[in-house]
Amino acid sequence: MPEARWDIRVFFDGDCPLCMREIRMLRRLDRRERIDFVDIAEPEFRAQSFGTSWAELMARIRGQLPDGSWIEGVEVFRRLYAAVGFGWIVWLTRIPGISHGLDWGYTVFAERRLRWTGRCDGACPLPPPHSV
Repeated sequence: MPEARWDIRVFFDGDCPLCMREIRMLRRLDRRERIDFVDIAEPEFRAQSFGTSWAELMARIRGQLPDGSWIEGVEVFRRLYAAVGFGWIVWLTRIPGISHGLDWGYTVFAERRLRWTGRCDGACPLPPPHSV
């Protein structure tokens, strides 16, 4: 198996305007190409080919490490920021209190992002955009 050139593979919802702001910024900052960006809203995307489900990927941001292990939530953002050279920000996010606040804040965001972006009227989560 060839060695991965990336430090983290991030699965993001390309139909989410809030998510896309962050992804566009990370793409600009990823000059060393250490992030593998995977848009789960693309018609050809198949979650099963990554050993997961579309519903799992829609529930919370998820990332995959080169060894195949999965991470989710704030830890994904820590790895993304580390990959673009912002280790000092990552260090700050691990401080007790700050860490717990970020975890709580992300959980609130993840639970409500579809409503906040006008993509859900209470019948969330959305069904997969394409069939297998």
